[in-house]
Amino acid sequence: MILDTYHILIVLSIVTIISYLFNIISEKLRVPSAILLIGCGILTQVVTGYYGMTVYIPRKILEILGVVGLIMIVLEGALDLKITKSKRKLITQSFLAALSVLLITAIAIADILHLALDIDFFKALPYAVAMGVISSAIAIPSVHNLDGGKKEFIIYESTFSDILGILLFNYVISDKLLSLATAGLFVWNLVLITVISILSTILLMLLFRYLKGHIKVFLILSIVVLVYSVSKQMHLPSLFFILVFGLVLNNSEPFLKGKLKKFLHPEKLISVNTELKSMTAELAFLIRTFFFLLFGYSLDVTLVLSGTVLLTGSAIMLVILVIRYVFLRYISQTNIFPELFIAPRGLITILLFYSIPTHLVSDKFNEGVLSFVIIVSGLIMMLGLLFSNRKVDQKLMTEV
Repeated sequence: MILDTYHILIVLSIVTIISYLFNIISEKLRVPSAILLIGCGILTQVVTGYYGMTVYIPRKILEILGVVGLIMIVLEGALDLKITKSKRKLITQSFLAALSVLLITAIAIADILHLALDIDFFKALPYAVAMGVISSAIAIPSVHNLDGGKKEFIIYESTFSDILGILLFNYVISDKLLSLATAGLFVWNLVLITVISILSTILLMLLFRYLKGHIKVFLILSIVVLVYSVSKQMHLPSLFFILVFGLVLNNSEPFLKGKLKKFLHPEKLISVNTELKSMTAELAFLIRTFFFLLFGYSLDVTLVLSGTVLLTGSAIMLVILVIRYVFLRYISQTNIFPELFIAPRGLITILLFYSIPTHLVSDKFNEGVLSFVIIVSGLIMMLGLLFSNRKVDQKLMTEV
């Protein structure tokens, strides 16, 4: 059966409507919309297979959707954050949580893969880093109902985890992992992306004063994606630029005084900020919809249900939760619920998995482990949010 133009448009429209309904369900039931979309993709795979229809999804399409979706989601989260002196502790805690938990979790997962699947430890590290990173693409849209402090902690932590995960991934796939030159390059990349982020953000803000007419948001987004892509080609943690740009744009008011105020036109910055918030939210929703649906459709369910995958994946999830609990409870001494359970794996995990160099790919690694961790971590987050919501409801009932 060959689909014509209108059949394709009908399918795309129905998928978008279904995703919108999933968002409503997600808000009411605290079920991550990404899990619902993956499930819908798996169901579509079963139905099309039953009727003898198969659609090949090129990996490159998933990669493109994933990258653009990640940019939009992190930018959307950054444009929603306000930085004040009172939030320094929160930002520090979230950064330390992201860094410490990522490093320890990645090493622990690499050990599990080495022992369970007999993969060389250094070959296991890229897979471990991919599964050690918290997915901001799933975490950020799922926490909008939490109170301010918890919500901001998750947004910062998941974004930092993505950025640090990319940095660590680039480090572990380098030729000489433990050499002084590689460590120096790692530090240099951090310095370089910081400079690029600051300069690019300043230039973009200067550009705003010359933008006229209604067609400007896509021009800005195109420049943002361009800077991100060029930085990525230089093997830099490009998400840092997205975070800096969003935070500066949304927190520019206190600095716009005197000559700087006249030069940058605060009213234009506010206007651009408002339009960007709306557009990034819409684009993030649309791209996330098709990414997770297509990922679910291309998922091999039989791999996930094998005994080895179930044991290995369960061990990885247990390690993730234990390490996270120890850090939050005894080191960071911050909230446990529901933060402990909000550590989903998803879009960034898949993108890093696709980026593993050929010489580090192991034929002993079962892709079902990756899918298992993504699905189960999402379900655990769902249970954590449900539990948290019940505690809030009980507290409100007690106060009444």
